[in-house]
Amino acid sequence: MSTALAASAPSRSDRPMFLAGGGRCADLIAAKNWANTPLGPIAAWSTCLTNATSLMLRSRIPIVMLWGREGVMLYNDAYSGFAGARHPDLLGSNVREGWGEVADFNDNVMNVVLAGGTLHYRDQELTLLRNGAPEQVWMDLDYSPVLAETGIPAGVICFLAETTERVAAERKSDFLFTLSEDLRALSTPAEIMSLAAERLGNWLDASRVFYAEIASGRMTVERDYARRVGSIVGEHSLEAFGPDLLAAYRIGTPVTVQDVQLDARLSLDAKAGLASREVGAFVDVVLFEETQWVGLLAVQNDTPRIWSKAEETLIHDVGERVRGAVERARAERDRLWDLTQDMLARADYRGMMSAVSPAWTRVLGWSENELLTRGYASFMHPEDEAPTLSAIARMAETRQPARFENRIATRDGGWKSVEWTVAPEPDGANFVAVGRDLSDAKARQAELEAAHEALRQSQKMDAVGQLTGGIAHDFNNMLTGIIGSLDLIQRNIATGRMDRVDRYIEAAMTSAQRAAALTSRLLAFGRRQSLDLTAIDVNALVEGLEELLRRTLGEQVEFETRLASDLWTASTDAHQLESALLNLCINARDAMPQGGKLIVETANFERDDGRDHGGLDAGDYVVLSVTDSGSGMSPSTLEKVFEPFFTTKPVGQGTGLGLSMIYGFAQQSGGHVQIDSELGRGTTVKLFVQRFHGERPVGSDRLSQTPLGAGEFVMVVEDDPSVRLIVTEVLTEIGYGVIEAVDAASAIPILESGRQIDLLVTDVGLPGLNGRQLAEIARQTRPELKVLFVTGYAENATVRTGFLDEGMDMMTKPFAVEALAEKIRDTLGSPTDRPPAN
Repeated sequence: MSTALAASAPSRSDRPMFLAGGGRCADLIAAKNWANTPLGPIAAWSTCLTNATSLMLRSRIPIVMLWGREGVMLYNDAYSGFAGARHPDLLGSNVREGWGEVADFNDNVMNVVLAGGTLHYRDQELTLLRNGAPEQVWMDLDYSPVLAETGIPAGVICFLAETTERVAAERKSDFLFTLSEDLRALSTPAEIMSLAAERLGNWLDASRVFYAEIASGRMTVERDYARRVGSIVGEHSLEAFGPDLLAAYRIGTPVTVQDVQLDARLSLDAKAGLASREVGAFVDVVLFEETQWVGLLAVQNDTPRIWSKAEETLIHDVGERVRGAVERARAERDRLWDLTQDMLARADYRGMMSAVSPAWTRVLGWSENELLTRGYASFMHPEDEAPTLSAIARMAETRQPARFENRIATRDGGWKSVEWTVAPEPDGANFVAVGRDLSDAKARQAELEAAHEALRQSQKMDAVGQLTGGIAHDFNNMLTGIIGSLDLIQRNIATGRMDRVDRYIEAAMTSAQRAAALTSRLLAFGRRQSLDLTAIDVNALVEGLEELLRRTLGEQVEFETRLASDLWTASTDAHQLESALLNLCINARDAMPQGGKLIVETANFERDDGRDHGGLDAGDYVVLSVTDSGSGMSPSTLEKVFEPFFTTKPVGQGTGLGLSMIYGFAQQSGGHVQIDSELGRGTTVKLFVQRFHGERPVGSDRLSQTPLGAGEFVMVVEDDPSVRLIVTEVLTEIGYGVIEAVDAASAIPILESGRQIDLLVTDVGLPGLNGRQLAEIARQTRPELKVLFVTGYAENATVRTGFLDEGMDMMTKPFAVEALAEKIRDTLGSPTDRPPAN
């Protein structure tokens, strides 16, 4: 308290009793003339104000009162320490003016608490000017109203605790922990320096941060973080800082400069040099290895700055972590240098090597001294010297890594084939090289190529054996069904038991049909199958298979169709064309294991005699193309793709019959197959089928027929394959499109898609979700969908109140084909009763 203030202060006996024992702040309150403040003379203060002030002054925790609408500040000794240099001027000031930098925060406090509310903050961050400079602080704050005698809030009381030290410690700990973890994942000194500099620069809002290596009084900066200023990557002399600063470095503590131009430790030359680099203030931490300098972590600001002790400590801690991470990375690099089987080297463009790894001696026999004292061109085969030096020159010019092969002399007079990868260093004078000995690899490759043909022939014979064995097995099963059924028919006719004959006839027909299907596949392979050549709309065929193809290809493959709008009608076998398209798409999918794009395209093609199209006769053709973005094929593979049993797939994943069968089908039907492919650039397969000439007979194309129910689609959900077969056959016969699913899980995605579905036929007792639950889910997206339930339970037991809603019906198993057909007609209605398909 000043002498004038002490002289004007009332004596202890004269001042109000509520200030007794209130400490230094009580003395200041007693000495202040309050008449000119909103509180008025101290003798006129209200009882609630004096009582609250008395309690506040005697507390040992920081408390401040903000009285009246103005928020006149009264506080105790503990709070005066928190206020710093703002005390004692804060006492009696209005809070919005006293703490002007946080006026908005305090304005909200006054409005809320004087309205009767309370406020509580934990680790509240504020920037205060307690000592003349911006300072980031954290506090716990509790605000409550102080009530007047009338019960109305007259002021605000705040209990506070500064948590800056704890919060800052926690944030620093988190920062250092995260930095250490991230540095551990990096493998090169450059990456480590770059990450640490960026993190520290952002944390401290510095203009430049870098880690420099120190050797022979010079520091080398390989990477730096620079914001608002230029980079200083390069080599610099520590002597330029002057003897005083170097002496400070040797003490081992951080060297802190708050104003470069005013610091007496810096010489005039050092100040000029720093000014030219836009350095106004800095903190340098020199890192030691025993007694030797090994590195320097520098944090710089482009203007003068007051560095706190906490900031200095953080910079030192970061520096230690960077040094440890750099040493670890170098140790790992050195270990790889010593142990790797590849030949590593550092060389210059003038023709000399400056460092070679031990692998050179192991592979070539030359000593390190011999390798470093002779020009590297002298070790090259005479035929390879010019191309190698030309490749190195191009790398030096383009500043891009290069790869090439050459032959290098061994000490015993031989030659080693070496594959080289070379890359330029930033200095523009040197490059690094990695060489891999190919001698053993080339010998093994020759042996493998010699054995490959024999293995391929063996695989062909193995595939033939698997095929014939499988055919014999399948045919024996089918013949057993046919012969056994015929034998039973004969026995039953002989005994007059005709009721079972139809059953055995059906079993025999099933086995015969399976045998016919197998025969058809074999004939396609041999190009001898009987084709049903009809007029086909190929666009419609593709569209009909599109959903199946999308599901077969999976989500990783982007599927696209490009269908010609003026496509001619084709003359071909629809079944074989569908099978060929499906096979080609599956092959394309397998060539894109990581996903890709597949395009199915149709076009018209007119063959004239003036060009060569690989044996395609003159005439008009419809072209069906399948293009993928997959791995492609080499020229040698392309030569063999149509050979029977040739496959590029692993053993057990393909017999090599697919493309051969497609080729046979195309040739037999008067068409052709072309394949364009290149390794790494995908494949296009074009299937040429003859154009149909003449009038298109009604019913010649099963995809364009319009039987009863044309445009109507029925989804059949049935887990029993026999029942599912019967239902789908009936639907097909009466002209409906059929979509099959084995359970609710596989049906729901289709029902929720935009695909046309007019009737849902579902078994009630499905595994997982039952048929009724499936119908409810379906009607969420298709409210008008008609449903036919099929159940194996007795009808009376299944049909119960609430089970069937409008548009639903039910059939009980077993049922006759005619009954099922009639029920479906009744459920859907006649064609004239139904609205047109979407």
